[in-house]
Amino acid sequence: MDLLTQLRTHRIVAIVRGDDADASLRTVLALAEEGIPLIEVSLSGKDAVDVIRRARAALGPDAPLGAGTVLTAEDAQAVHEAGADFVVTPAVCAGISEAKRLQLPVLAGVMTPTDIVAAQELGADVLKLFPAEHAGGPAYLRALRGPFPNVPFVPVGGVDTEVARTYLAQGALAVGAGSPLIGDAADGGSIDALRTRARAFADAVRTVEAVR
Repeated sequence: MDLLTQLRTHRIVAIVRGDDADASLRTVLALAEEGIPLIEVSLSGKDAVDVIRRARAALGPDAPLGAGTVLTAEDAQAVHEAGADFVVTPAVCAGISEAKRLQLPVLAGVMTPTDIVAAQELGADVLKLFPAEHAGGPAYLRALRGPFPNVPFVPVGGVDTEVARTYLAQGALAVGAGSPLIGDAADGGSIDALRTRARAFADAVRTVEAVR
């Protein structure tokens, strides 16, 4: 999987984390149907590895499907076996190097310049700026692009449709959206409401022109 191209094309990663495994699966499938094909199932959700396995079977072999909150080598191995084809971490951790050993692309969580250098040294393909809203939001991304102009950043944390547009305009490769997009759908809430939010997010990221 070419993660950079997928992110550049779709511009948003949906982060699914729920207390209801069946609802989480329904959420994944609804997102894909509504034009948000880049989906990460977080290991902090209930029965997440099984959700990934079931989602892979339902989506087919070619749909991009990620695993999030991958911290350890064991996490990376489990999601690889379940059918994930990219890995997302919340930090610089052992999950990065093991995922790379398994030939899975990695969106690695960073917050500081030191994190950025460390994640790159471990082979991370893309860097997840997290938690972006607490780091300083779009202004912090703009500051980081000074010393790291060619690093592909994906801000995550507190990203709604308006903030998504701002990050993309400031040069983010893509954004990650959790609760502002998913709401309570992965806990058994309304899938119809999720579909409405998904369409709004897809529209929001479609036409933003980034600064260079």
